[in-house]
Formats: sequence, C-alpha cells, structure tokens
Amino acid sequence: MCPPQTAAVVGTGTIGLGWIALFAARGLRVRVSSTHPAAPERVAAALGLYAASMPGGPVDVRDLIARLDFPPTVEDAVTGVDVVQETAPEDLALKQELFARIAAAAPAGALLFSSTSTLLPDDLGAAVDEPGRVIVAHPFNPPHIVPLVELVTSRGTKPEVVEAAADFYRWLGKTPITLRRPVPGFVANRLQAALLRESIHLVREGVVTVDELDDVVTSSIGSRWAVVGPFRALHLAGGPGGLRHWLSHLGGGLERTWAGLGQPPSDESVHALLIEQVDASFGRQPYEDLAARRDTEQNAVLAAIAAARAAGTGPADA
Repeated sequence: MCPPQTAAVVGTGTIGLGWIALFAARGLRVRVSSTHPAAPERVAAALGLYAASMPGGPVDVRDLIARLDFPPTVEDAVTGVDVVQETAPEDLALKQELFARIAAAAPAGALLFSSTSTLLPDDLGAAVDEPGRVIVAHPFNPPHIVPLVELVTSRGTKPEVVEAAADFYRWLGKTPITLRRPVPGFVANRLQAALLRESIHLVREGVVTVDELDDVVTSSIGSRWAVVGPFRALHLAGGPGGLRHWLSHLGGGLERTWAGLGQPPSDESVHALLIEQVDASFGRQPYEDLAARRDTEQNAVLAAIAAARAAGTGPADA
C-alpha cells in the first residue's frame, strides 16, 4: 500500500485521543473534528501523557501537536483525507448522521472507520450511498498501545476495501483481525465480558477481593494469554497428546464447569461493593498515574514478547 498522508479523527474521547496520538506518531497529518469547546487543550493534555508511552519509545509531544489541525466542521476535516476514524459517542442516530456527512465530503477512496464497540457496520452505513464503505475498526484500550483491531464489515464491503483496511492497520503496527461475520460485541469484548461476569460473581460471593482477583489474573491466565491464546494453551495442557488428549480426559467436565459459573446482577448493591473495594485500593489515585503505569508495563510486555519471538525463543507457529 502507499503510505497514507492525512487522517481525520472524529471525536476526542478516550479512544479518539489514543488514535490521534498514534496517527501523529506515525507521521500522519491529523485533522481533529470535535464538538468539545476546548478540544485543542484537551488533545494537547492527552498527548503530553501518551508521548512517553508510544510504541517504539517516547516521542516529543511538540512533534505530535505540530501535526494536528482543528477544522471547524466535519466536512472540512475529512475533505481530501486518506483515512477517517470516527470515535463519537455510542449513539446510532448520531453516528449515522456523521457517516452520511463524512461519506459525502471525503474522497471516494478514503477508508471510513468507526471505533464503535457495540454497533454493526450495516446500521452505521444505513444513510450512506455506499453502505459497504463503512467498516468497524474496534480497538482495545489504550488504542495507541494494544495491538488488536477488530475489523467488522457489512454485506456490501468490497474485498479490496477489507484488504486495504487491514493493510492500513498493519502499517500502523497493529494486529487486525477480520471477523468472518458480525456478532454483537465482536470478539474481544465478549471474551472480556465472560471473564468480568465471573470476576464480579467471585467478589460478590466473598471468595476474593477485587485486588486479589486482579492478582489472580495477572499472575496466571493474564501472563499466559499474553503469549498463547486459550486454544493453544489448552493444546499445551494436554502434554505431548495435545488437545485430543486433554479433551478425552477432561473435556467431559467442561459443561459442569460452565453450569457452575455465576450470574451476578448488575445492580446498585453490586456496584457499591465494587466501588468501595476499588476506592479503598487504587480508585482514588490520579488517573494519569494509573494510566502511565499501565502503559509503561504494557509496552514492556509487548517488547519482551517481540524480542523473544525475534530471537526464536517464543512460541512456534502452529
């Protein structure tokens, strides 16, 4: 692919700010479209936090800010760009209106992406003359660091557009995964929701505290899943016999385990319990401090895995 030159980011929430930082760090000219009254100051503050934790090492925040423009309208922002990344609030009517305006003003060949975590591309593009142009490109927070981007296409998306979308995110240093069919919540959030449900259940039942639950995850499955996913881990759990051996010996108990998982309510009492424990531990620490530590450690994990695989000591491809 020809490297893109200009991108528009619509919205300056948490996800939009991460995309702005990454796009600028990759050398793109970034047009920021935002209804926030202090958007330039908001973006500058975020870039000041993110500049130290960009993949590949710290960057000069002044270089990032110098690549930004703040056009007065969405149409001005998307005119002539190569890529549009929409990150507006999860309001279908709002996003439909935005994509109608974006598609009318952006070049015919521009890639049109939504960072939505809940809405499907057929719905997002309903007011667009070519609905298939709109692709969901769902990142995992923080988007300037975590590699995953889930690509969700509509019935009318052309194969060459899907390929161009994947090429763009690979150029950014991402790991794009194209879903074979759209499902609500996509894949990563569905997995996260399943783990979160049982996590809340265990805390609610007094089995562990929120701190202890976090330690269980980061000290076991979290670090394991950073290098091998659930299926490869299960295959390795079967020893030399692999998945076939594991399923033949332990697979019969899976349904009993699933049946015993919790179904906690998401009500005020549960919310209060979680907030009380989080506040007593880390919830009152400044967001900037918590985010900086997360980003530094996340980058360290990714760098260590990349180095191990480059040296040939990481997991072999199946």
